[in-house]
Amino acid sequence: MGGMTRLWDPDRNERERGFVLVAVLWILISLAGLAGALSVYLHSTAQRLSLDDVRLRSAALASAGLELAAYQLVAAPKAQRAAAGAFSFRLDHAQVSVTFRSEAARVDLNHASKQMLANLFGVLGARADKAADHADRIIGWRTPSSETAADAERDLYRVAEMDYIPRSGPFAHVEELRLVLGLPPELVDKAMPYVTVFSGRREIDALEAAPEVVAALPGMTQDGLKSFLDQRAGLCREARSLAAALGSARADATLEVGDAVRVWITLSFDAGRRAAVEAVILLGDGDEPYRILAWRDDAGSSAMLRPPGRTL
Repeated sequence: MGGMTRLWDPDRNERERGFVLVAVLWILISLAGLAGALSVYLHSTAQRLSLDDVRLRSAALASAGLELAAYQLVAAPKAQRAAAGAFSFRLDHAQVSVTFRSEAARVDLNHASKQMLANLFGVLGARADKAADHADRIIGWRTPSSETAADAERDLYRVAEMDYIPRSGPFAHVEELRLVLGLPPELVDKAMPYVTVFSGRREIDALEAAPEVVAALPGMTQDGLKSFLDQRAGLCREARSLAAALGSARADATLEVGDAVRVWITLSFDAGRRAAVEAVILLGDGDEPYRILAWRDDAGSSAMLRPPGRTL
């Protein structure tokens, strides 16, 4: 029996080859899956790197636009500083367009009078009684907590069962206007292009302000507004001509440009991609030519700092 030879089994050999073939196929399928995953990963990584490159270039070009705008403004004596302007340049295969305007062209939520605020809401469509109430709530929001009126304002929020109370201090951001009791969201949306927390003044620059802001000046009439807007382009930045053009509305208008400037930057890359940035800068001296107070870009990045010279 010990010398018996093992018989050849063709079926068994076929089965073994079949198992090996199946194993090889599974290995090939796994490798193909890994290769596909790697391809997707590399493609995704390349796209992210490309987007990151565009974002970095956009940020650099926007910073260059801010630098040039600030340089143009601080290079001139403050009394001769431009209240608005525009320029463009080419850099890094992109066209950069820059527009700037003094923040004094907007109504400052922290300094505007009740009548100015009420008039603005009236211009934007609120009824006269509602507009006055909205102005009261804004004044109440910014009134310091040490004053009796602030206690009454907090009581209104408690009665309305709000889960917060007024700041009792300066608005830190224009979006904070959405928290003020009783202001309809659609009215706040309309107000956003005309308000600021960075001007730092009660008056507005009527020579640069939007018609809606000029219309909000206390004492302004419809006929007076039309007359002023018709002649504004030809007016000099001079007190006598401004007073004559504004008439009874001149008390809340100023010729001072101020140090806060809003800058809009549009980037048009040669490859077709576009980007935009809106920023507010505060002009300084030689040691610090400017400081960024607010920054918003179309990539969703937004940063708003507190108003200059204010504490929360």
